[in-house]
Amino acid sequence: MDYPWDKWAVFLHPAQNELVTRSFAGPARVSGSAGTGKTIVALHRAVHLARVDPAGKVLLTTFSKPLANSLRAKLATLVCNDPEIAARIVVKAVSAVGYDLYTERFGQPQIASDALLASLISKSSAELEGHCFSPQFLMAEWRDIVDAWQLRSWEAYRDVSRLGRKTRIGGRQREVLWRIFERVRRELTNRSVVTWSDVFGRLADNLAQGGRRPFDFAVIDEAQDLGVAEARFFATLGAGRGDGLFFAGDLGQRIFQQPFSWKALGLDVRGRSSTLRINYRTSHQIRLHADRLLPATVSDVDGNAEGRRGTVSMFDGPNPTVRMCDGVEDEQKTVAGWIADRLNEGCAPNEIGVFVRCDAQLKRARAAVKAAGLRAIELNEKVEGEDGAVAISTMHFAKGLEFRSVVVMACDEDVIPQSERIEEVADDADLEEVYNTERHLLYVACTRARDHLLITGVTPVSEFLDDFLKGL
Repeated sequence: MDYPWDKWAVFLHPAQNELVTRSFAGPARVSGSAGTGKTIVALHRAVHLARVDPAGKVLLTTFSKPLANSLRAKLATLVCNDPEIAARIVVKAVSAVGYDLYTERFGQPQIASDALLASLISKSSAELEGHCFSPQFLMAEWRDIVDAWQLRSWEAYRDVSRLGRKTRIGGRQREVLWRIFERVRRELTNRSVVTWSDVFGRLADNLAQGGRRPFDFAVIDEAQDLGVAEARFFATLGAGRGDGLFFAGDLGQRIFQQPFSWKALGLDVRGRSSTLRINYRTSHQIRLHADRLLPATVSDVDGNAEGRRGTVSMFDGPNPTVRMCDGVEDEQKTVAGWIADRLNEGCAPNEIGVFVRCDAQLKRARAAVKAAGLRAIELNEKVEGEDGAVAISTMHFAKGLEFRSVVVMACDEDVIPQSERIEEVADDADLEEVYNTERHLLYVACTRARDHLLITGVTPVSEFLDDFLKGL
């Protein structure tokens, strides 16, 4: 831990090396709670595959552009003396992989915005009488069922398993729903726009029909946030190659997608799944309290269970600090003072991260960093961290990143879980999913810290902090 931050961030624990070099007879997955080195295993796995197959082309991908940028920087550190290996490893976000391949094979896609989809669904719904489906329900049904599974006929929609959707729908109701969604599909075609599921669905079909495989191996980090169409694309890409697919992820950090069956898509990882138990990136104290935000065991729909019991941190640190503030100004002063203390202990500004639930709270983070006399840089799809600047972002952009010291701000009662999401819920399963993913978000943000963690909120604070506070 005395080594420079960039060297520490690519360190592979000896206990993990066996997973990097093992040969598998099909898709493989490594799991583990935050800080157990899944990303580092994925990184070293990509390098290993490039070395054992001198002619092979390796894709190293993850769910967001900022995390892909982070992987690219770590890869440069790892193979700085081997440019030939680096040249055969492509590092891109999953969306960039889909966009570039689609452009190459079918022309540049015009992606339908969420606003356009909502408008088309609302218009199609209004044109049909005799139903009482809410806009929220229709949008969720489109996103999680019709678009995700690329349903293009009444028969396909009639027979699909509505996994995770608890609202019962009879035959006549389904017919009405399909008439709505059929109109939406027709409008998308008329406007020459596609969804991301369309992009990956067409690419999967192209590969299944004999299209050229662009990569010999794919290593997918943060795999728990793959969508149905993306997972099907990778299943088709890796079909028939024993070591073709390697997934790294943590079900406890799933923040984007509804659960679905990997096995149904041809991604059967049973017997080829491993769980990392050694945490050398987060102190025992931070890991212990963050784990209280989640169940001891999380399972996917195929029955694969990921447990947090038995995980051991390799080092100790101070307990996390939780501060319930009287107002925004009090929170600002608290955070500024805490950051000043970390600087006095030798922590560099770029080794500090400040995270909030969503864009509306970013101004609170900016004000706190400014009060500490430091410059803030806001992470997004195009912006990375900078030397001399404190990184601030929403919790979604925190995923996969690492800092010596972290502040999680604005954990107010109506902020996390986000009140707007709860008010828009149209299905019992959706409500459960909202609470699960909101807990996952807080867990993700807290576990970005290696040594020091501060959580703040203006009273009344989030109900989730009750679990976190146990033992403090």
